[in-house]
Amino acid sequence: MKFVTSILNRRAVMALAAASMLAGVMHSAPVSAADVTIPIIVKDTTSFYWQIVLAGARKAGKDLGVNVPELGAQAETDVNGQISILENAVAGNPAAVVIAPTEAKALGKPIDEAAAKVKVIGIDSGADSKAFTSFLTTDNVQGGRVAADGLAAAIGAANGGKVEGKVALITALPGAGSLEQRAQGFKEQLKAKYPGLELVADKYADGQATTGLNIATDLITANPDLKGIFASNLIMAQGVGQAIAENKLAGKVGLIGFDSDEKLIKFLNDGVISGLVVQDPYRMGYDGIKTALAASKGEKVEANVDTGANLVTKANMKDPKIDALLNPKLN
Repeated sequence: MKFVTSILNRRAVMALAAASMLAGVMHSAPVSAADVTIPIIVKDTTSFYWQIVLAGARKAGKDLGVNVPELGAQAETDVNGQISILENAVAGNPAAVVIAPTEAKALGKPIDEAAAKVKVIGIDSGADSKAFTSFLTTDNVQGGRVAADGLAAAIGAANGGKVEGKVALITALPGAGSLEQRAQGFKEQLKAKYPGLELVADKYADGQATTGLNIATDLITANPDLKGIFASNLIMAQGVGQAIAENKLAGKVGLIGFDSDEKLIKFLNDGVISGLVVQDPYRMGYDGIKTALAASKGEKVEANVDTGANLVTKANMKDPKIDALLNPKLN
């Protein structure tokens, strides 16, 4: 009996030793990069602008060896859809999450709840939350000021140097943090620098280009002496540009848009659009993932990062730096 007990004890000790060795091996083995998942959630996966953001995130994933699920609703108006996508992403226990909130107020609480479980990196637009580990965006107030300067220059060029007359502002949706900030900067700059420009209309649309077209057409009809319009995102610039083209007002009514795609670049070449305030969405996507990975490892990251904005006109659109922003690589 003692002999059997002795054998059993030796076997137990050997089993424990083997288990201990295996645990040590498992503990010391490095985590595979492919095991790290950082989803990115954009406002609208069908938009060219957001496809550039996703391309930047995709490249970061390849460079850093991180799995980057590309998520988002199919319209910026689908706020509830984005909330559900965020909740499902967090439920998958990722290393971190990168998100561009569709609507500041509605996304505040969901982001607070997500940040209680994972690091949350914000890009492009803010939310009513202080839980972002880092926030990467264009200084949209400054972007609005740049738009005002560009519109004033276009109006002056078309009117013998006189920067005066009626102008309008068209915003895609109410409540979107980045759009409200652009409107703020635009109006502040008009008041501070251009007393001869009168803001006669400050309109909100529903996120659809056709609505921007209709609003602009109505404004042109009601104000035949209108001198300029600021359409503060890509979709609105498409609609307003169409209205100016259809009414044969290129060169007569200045138009500043925000962001770019093939249609807006053609409008710029044709003189329908006076200028575009162009961000660096590729950098937002790339640096968003890079920052999220660093934060997930406990590394210190910047709380706020300005990714920059540039005024693009027909005169400078062929400059190498500007050309790279207008024609980013999507693969």
